[in-house]
Amino acid sequence: MKKFETEAIRTQTERSQFLEHSTPMYLTSSFVFEDAEDMRASFAEEKERNIYSRYSNPTSNEFIEKICKMEGAESGFAFASGMAAVFSTLAALVDTGDHILSARSIFGSTHTLFTKFLPKWGVTSSYFPIDDLDEAEKMITSKTKIIYAESPTNPGVDVLDLEKLGEIAKKHKLIFIVDNCFASPYLQQPIKFGADLVIHSGTKLMDGQGRVLAGVTVGSADLVDKVYRFARITGPALSPFNAWVLTKSLETLAIRVDRHCENALKLAEFLEGHPKVSWVKYPFLKSHPMYTVAKKQMKAGGSIVAFEVKGGLKAGKKFFDSIKMLSLSANLGDSRSIVTHPASTTHSKLSVEDRLESGITDGSVRVSVGLEHIDDIIADIEQALG
Repeated sequence: MKKFETEAIRTQTERSQFLEHSTPMYLTSSFVFEDAEDMRASFAEEKERNIYSRYSNPTSNEFIEKICKMEGAESGFAFASGMAAVFSTLAALVDTGDHILSARSIFGSTHTLFTKFLPKWGVTSSYFPIDDLDEAEKMITSKTKIIYAESPTNPGVDVLDLEKLGEIAKKHKLIFIVDNCFASPYLQQPIKFGADLVIHSGTKLMDGQGRVLAGVTVGSADLVDKVYRFARITGPALSPFNAWVLTKSLETLAIRVDRHCENALKLAEFLEGHPKVSWVKYPFLKSHPMYTVAKKQMKAGGSIVAFEVKGGLKAGKKFFDSIKMLSLSANLGDSRSIVTHPASTTHSKLSVEDRLESGITDGSVRVSVGLEHIDDIIADIEQALG
């Protein structure tokens, strides 16, 4: 097998008769058949070929193939957004009466899915503490079907021991699903630690420039087939244009993420000694409670730094209003550095109690550290704190 960077660049759709060097976009809704028998055999799935871009498309397939190689997965399907991937994956696998056991700290929209929408179809969920996986195992019931987790988590940048979770899932014959968005497949491959399926928001580091929405689920072929059949009917497929943007972006993923991580670690080290900061969390800071686990399962710490401004909501508002260069946005994984206030944006739909249990205080700040010069990133945050 070729190295990660080589696969990201050299995995391409077969060249057309024009012998193009850069893969073209296949902007088509459908594909033609040679004759009546070809049409019949294609719809009967006796042939593996493109029929309709809601099902598959050569450009989308190239994107999926790259992610499968990066993650060590057998198969995958690409979606119009990260949340389309999360919902479709879960909806394809659960039945009425099933139970999902999820890590306490997850993305706000995923939390809403668990607490507001899935219960409408008789699917229940429970949250386990991210720092006590023995307790998580005790929460498994006869109805539990899925263990779901993010690592690092959004927005608290907590780290879960994926290997231990994988062992628990295997022991109880559960499906183990990991949202690997914060790490990207360059830094972490959850399948190595026992994950059955891995989900990404391609909107983030995979694109890297805040241009397109996308999601992808990869993993074991039998589970992905169930996801595919659900998505084929419900229609959340990724557009070929966005797939083309993403497959080009993946060519530079490794070199971009290296710089993101370098900048993020330097920012975290700066914040750790700042008198107006209560705490800092970054997986590759030695002060992170799961530093040893992070070093075991990640190549580097990622692009996200979380910290708390002393003084609560008032001090937090002053900090955000004082930012000059960094963007105030809810996105992350962008070439431009972004500061977010999770309590009032990405996780605002959670109750105060749920936010606190997830480690989100009124003064919590999430920084998506970009590719600008680190001196300029630090200077802007320093003046905003001051």
